[in-house]
Amino acid sequence: MDIRPILSTLHRHKITSLLLILQIALTCAIVCNAVFLIHQRLQRMDIPSGVADHELLQIKFAYIGDRPDAYAQAQTDLATLRQIAGVQAVALVNQLPLSGYSMSNSGIKLHPQQQQTSLEVASYYGQNLLATLGLRLISGRDFQPDELVDLKTALPALHSDDMKNLPHTVIIDQAVATRLWPDQNALGKMIYFGNDIPMQVVGVSSPLARPDSLQMGAQNSIVFPIRLTATEGGSYVIRTTSGDREQVLKSALAALNRLDPNRIVLEQRTYDELRHDYFQDDRAMAGMLVGVIAALLIVTALGIAGLASFWVGQRRRTIGVRRALGATRGNILHYFQTENFLLATIGIAFGMVLAYGINLLLMLHYELPRLPAIYFPVGAIALWLIGQLAVLGPALRAAAVPPVVATRSV
Repeated sequence: MDIRPILSTLHRHKITSLLLILQIALTCAIVCNAVFLIHQRLQRMDIPSGVADHELLQIKFAYIGDRPDAYAQAQTDLATLRQIAGVQAVALVNQLPLSGYSMSNSGIKLHPQQQQTSLEVASYYGQNLLATLGLRLISGRDFQPDELVDLKTALPALHSDDMKNLPHTVIIDQAVATRLWPDQNALGKMIYFGNDIPMQVVGVSSPLARPDSLQMGAQNSIVFPIRLTATEGGSYVIRTTSGDREQVLKSALAALNRLDPNRIVLEQRTYDELRHDYFQDDRAMAGMLVGVIAALLIVTALGIAGLASFWVGQRRRTIGVRRALGATRGNILHYFQTENFLLATIGIAFGMVLAYGINLLLMLHYELPRLPAIYFPVGAIALWLIGQLAVLGPALRAAAVPPVVATRSV
């Protein structure tokens, strides 16, 4: 079809055509960036925790008053939990991956007296932590019993240089090993914490996600051989099979309540529930963006359909003349579809430039990555399809008008 008549018609309706082009351009720009942001959120929600997600339970208590027998009570609790049917492993840990808040972070130095830390890591500690969480040792070994120290003695020792009561070994995850010693074996390396406290790497585990602050690196975690109690903020973590979790949780709560009915349960949940809670803001954001995209596409489709209906009404005589001169229904239908395709193409071209500009602003102010080029053709195809579908109804009505009726309507 010769597009010169179409361009001539659009030139006579410059303002209306320009408004539709601007609407399509704005929709294209927002949709491209919104889809990209949704993809970013979904990627974030798919971050591996590094633990046995579907096999873990968490129980956290609050206590009233001092507990001088806290360590003895903790060992009794752990022994009791191990006896419950279906329990594979149990530990008291200071924090869990993706729990939403971090109780402990540490700065690592590679040399004593180093002015700046080489890396910030999430610090995990607890007895039997690796086996309970399901962490896999890539190289090295787990902690020996004589390497474990109590948190109540380790904390004062940090400020008194009492090396006897401080841990001397650590296990780092693979992300830390790769970051600090790329292309080298991390086993046996020395790292330094706090007041240049030396610790030797005895094991490298599979990647372990941080409790929070994923912007600092999704993994980058380290495990210390430190025992703690529930009164010091520790949580009981139980590993069982996925199908036994509900029953094991009930049995564990009942057993711990029999041992000490005066403690208050703060948390009783599966790790899946913990992870679900952590990403609730990401799901809400993705849902909101989906709503924005749907609303924009609907408004744009209604705008295209409304404008096409208006033009069909204005051009009834022209349509009738063309039909009388031999134009088929297919010719009329193709005319309006081509006209819409030209408007959409111009709008999409401007929209891609605008989308790139919006992405630059997001990169500057929100540290988002660059918008991949693949989103531009995807957005263009979506708007072309929506445009063609939106104009189809008015175009079919125009094509169905008999020549006699069209010419007599004037």
